[in-house]
Amino acid sequence: MSIFHSTARTALLIVALTAHPAMAQLLQLGFSGAPGRDTPQDWKALTFKNKALTSYRLVDDAGTLALEARSSAAASGLIRPLNVDAKDYPVLRWRWRVEGLIEKSNLARKQGDDYPARIYVTFAYDPKRAGVAQRLKYQAAKLVYGEYPPHAAISYIWARSEPVGTAAPNAYTDRAHMIVVDSGSADLGRWIAHERNVYEDYRRVFGEEPPPVSGVAIMTDTDDTGETASARFAQISLGR
Repeated sequence: MSIFHSTARTALLIVALTAHPAMAQLLQLGFSGAPGRDTPQDWKALTFKNKALTSYRLVDDAGTLALEARSSAAASGLIRPLNVDAKDYPVLRWRWRVEGLIEKSNLARKQGDDYPARIYVTFAYDPKRAGVAQRLKYQAAKLVYGEYPPHAAISYIWARSEPVGTAAPNAYTDRAHMIVVDSGSADLGRWIAHERNVYEDYRRVFGEEPPPVSGVAIMTDTDDTGETASARFAQISLGR
């Protein structure tokens, strides 16, 4: 499922830009709340019209509070709104664990735009960067949703077969770029830690300086393929 595809799905990119920039050098974006809770504190549920919901719940995983996602022909996510400079907070860190692959997942096809685990970084809309047509489009979206959609997004994914390091536009839009950070079945069932320089990744895939980071989102989705998937996410942070 594309984060930018269709009016209903655009809601995934509607990020509240009211948060005050943090003064610390590390923003802990991990989860807080009691195990069993479906929406962690400071995160927002993201649902889509006529789509079944991915199930999210906090779980205790060997002493670590993690978010478990289970999806069956479903698509929904969670987002943590932010408003920070990518230069000041360039490094995204997280851990995730995936239990199985999506057999029909395919980076190049809309019908294959499902992944057992994604983590998005969204970047704020800047009218100075937009042409006339794009400004009109964003203004129309703001009238509907009350917020501008982000200017762009990077999605780090666990792919079925594409090589680690593959970077390509999303099958639905070139304003969302996909970067493969895990692939295949070798590490299924294991916690994997990642660290990405979001600032450098943005410059590399979009060829420009990034606008402010407007949010971090997670999703396990299977609506395009109709398959099932499960994953766990933990210890997300943005800093240096």
